[in-house]
Amino acid sequence: MRVAPTRLAAAAARPLLLLLLLGSASIAVGAMAGHVLGGARESPAAANSVETDGLARFAVDEHNKRQNALLEFVRVVEAKEQVVAGTLHHLTLEAIDAGSKKLYEAKVWVKPWLDHKELQEFSHKGDATAFTNADLGAKKGGHEPGWREVPVHDPVVKDAADHAVKSIQERSNSLFPYELLEIIRAKAEVVEDFAKFDILMKLKRGTKEEKIKAEVHKNIEGAFVLNQHQPAEHDESSSQ
Repeated sequence: MRVAPTRLAAAAARPLLLLLLLGSASIAVGAMAGHVLGGARESPAAANSVETDGLARFAVDEHNKRQNALLEFVRVVEAKEQVVAGTLHHLTLEAIDAGSKKLYEAKVWVKPWLDHKELQEFSHKGDATAFTNADLGAKKGGHEPGWREVPVHDPVVKDAADHAVKSIQERSNSLFPYELLEIIRAKAEVVEDFAKFDILMKLKRGTKEEKIKAEVHKNIEGAFVLNQHQPAEHDESSSQ
């Protein structure tokens, strides 16, 4: 009995087709497992966009449905984007839980060509700062004396750290620019008509990484001034 050539060709093609299908499935699974095409990149413009605001609200709504919670979305604090099989949005957001403002981190996976979005992760990162933006701009009165811990993701803290890095660069003779890698710890204190920030940062200059402790002041008009900075040999947990 002779087998038609077309049947032989089809049979031979099946293993190749199976390999291609398995390869595509592996790529999809790899993306879901976190084997991504690139690292998460900060996107300041996205943090203030309508699209990101909508994704953050979606994350809160999905979390509420899954956990039978009653979180109330407030705002997006920080947004990063990561290219996977689509885009994985890393969001730091503020929401109200039982009357208290708290910070949460969420990851939302978006595949626009399928009109699909999915909440991958949602976790509590701590309480939101007790200081408001007006307070950290040095609003007078009603503040307890002394330094108080503030979240490193707070936009005002980040602005203070960015100003510190810029000022350190301007005072440096280095040919390599300073890059802010991480705000490790932050404290704030309101004194008279200005706010003080004590910030421990990890910076990168060329191939070298170093920790810098900086004190930044913000006056009532909103202007930042780097008061002092020094290398941090250890991660100080308090300011004197």
